[in-house]
Amino acid sequence: MTRIDARFQALRADKKKAFVAYMMASDPDDATALKIMRGLPGAGVDVIELGMPFTDPMADGPIIQAAGQRALAQGGSVSRTLAMLRAFRKEDDETPVVLMGYYNPIYARPGGVEGFLAEASEAGVDGLIIVDLPPEEDDDLCIPAAKAGLNFIRLATPTTDDRRLPAVVRNTSGFVYYVSVTGITGGPAADAAEVAPEVARIQKAANLPVVVGFGISTPEAAESVASVADGCVVGSAIVKMIGAGRPVPEILQFVADLAAGAHRG
Repeated sequence: MTRIDARFQALRADKKKAFVAYMMASDPDDATALKIMRGLPGAGVDVIELGMPFTDPMADGPIIQAAGQRALAQGGSVSRTLAMLRAFRKEDDETPVVLMGYYNPIYARPGGVEGFLAEASEAGVDGLIIVDLPPEEDDDLCIPAAKAGLNFIRLATPTTDDRRLPAVVRNTSGFVYYVSVTGITGGPAADAAEVAPEVARIQKAANLPVVVGFGISTPEAAESVASVADGCVVGSAIVKMIGAGRPVPEILQFVADLAAGAHRG
């Protein structure tokens, strides 16, 4: 059982929904990012989604694109992301951490996929969300990741119809990430009434927790969306505060308010 599986099992036992918080590694700098990351579990975060900086993040809106650029400008990379996680694991060996990113920085780095998976496992990674690898490319990373003991978390979207869904969930593990809107991060607000039937459809097909992201930026929205799913993800709203240079305690209080909303869901 992975940390992700164990966390969702514990949440079910407590009759609580999951709160997943996204942040970009090395944003605005390594030291501040690590301080924020270390504070997330105490703020009520159940799973940390840690972005790997990349020059061409096709799923991300302007707020997270800007975070990636800030990170890259001061040397952010896959290697620095894993180093940050190693530092986090010295104090926290329980909170699940999922790396979110794109295939190119993994494939192109020295050692390729095999080297990345070995290093990720050693650093304490629990799962991967790699946006630009469809199910047809599962042999490239998804299957090797599963063999390495990592959950491979797939995205489902409003355009994932019943013909496509079986392929999407076939090798997915940990949870399914449902993208609530057609578009990029930081876009229109998620509508719980529209999300609910899609979540039920995916839960039936995947027999896994379904966590909803995109378009959630307030505690009220987190509560509303989590009430019709197994949890929710907030990213852009948190990253926006980091980008604005808000004090770390203020950022963590905002995260705590979001987490409380999701847990009420």
